[in-house]
Amino acid sequence: MPTALITGDSGQDGSYLAELLLARGYEVWGLVRRTSDSSCRRLVGLGEALRRIDGDVLDAGSLVRALQRAKPDEVYHLAAQSFVGRSWAEPVHTAEVTGLGALRLLEAVRTTCPDARVYQASSSEMYGNHRGAVSTDGPFHPRSPYGTAKLFAHATAVNYRESHGLHVVCGILFNHESPRRGEEFVTRKVTLAAVRAARGDPRPVLLGNLDARRDWGWAPDYVDAMWRMLQAPTARDWILGTGVSRSVRDLCRAAYGAVGLDWQAYVQVDPGLIRPAEIDALVGDPSELTVALGWRPTVGFDDMIARMVQAALDEPTR
Repeated sequence: MPTALITGDSGQDGSYLAELLLARGYEVWGLVRRTSDSSCRRLVGLGEALRRIDGDVLDAGSLVRALQRAKPDEVYHLAAQSFVGRSWAEPVHTAEVTGLGALRLLEAVRTTCPDARVYQASSSEMYGNHRGAVSTDGPFHPRSPYGTAKLFAHATAVNYRESHGLHVVCGILFNHESPRRGEEFVTRKVTLAAVRAARGDPRPVLLGNLDARRDWGWAPDYVDAMWRMLQAPTARDWILGTGVSRSVRDLCRAAYGAVGLDWQAYVQVDPGLIRPAEIDALVGDPSELTVALGWRPTVGFDDMIARMVQAALDEPTR
């Protein structure tokens, strides 16, 4: 039975990944901070199958102890302060958790279990504005404290692969969504607002740049790709996206359309939500992943948004 340790297991990606690995026969450990809710709603269906272990990416000693106890064959590093908007208000915290957290983990792996395979969750936010589909060659130009922290973590992972010989895979993921997405993220914010409107709540949803375009995919598809990346014989960097970009307007149109409403009657632009440095468009090219590992997205954009809306409809009235 292979053993995996997941940092950030209580997040969207971590919860789906834990389910996938357990279904594949893994023994799965999830790193949990003492201050976090060990009965996180995203993990309640896993029961005791998911083993929780104390640890914090801000505390190098706790990472060493967690690795010594779990003895993982695979480490999936997903923990981060991952909300881009918050990173401007909390730049130092974002750097500590998202950037230096990866360094602490990689150093703990190097000194504790150097034969383990490591997955580093890199981000399309490292590229900033980019004309055309993004490749692993960059160039990098992050436009937020979050993107900057992710670039530090990514470069550190590459360095540990090249300098110390660790099997570190970097998955450069574009936006990916699901009903488990945090409510501060725009896809979840809009789908919840659409459901409230369908239930008779006339309050508008306030958004920033409606023309911003992103490559949005289905989160369960993406954690499957993470696992595939780590099974490949050679450690390298991979681009993971759908190859199609959509605007925030498209998101609003799909979400409100799923409940039979005109989005323009419910969406307002709030200048206070315009980011200090906006990324106008990002799209990834997953062709290498498709050719080498056989991965393809299974859920398209409109279907994904419809699923998120339906999940919100199935929730108790807020």
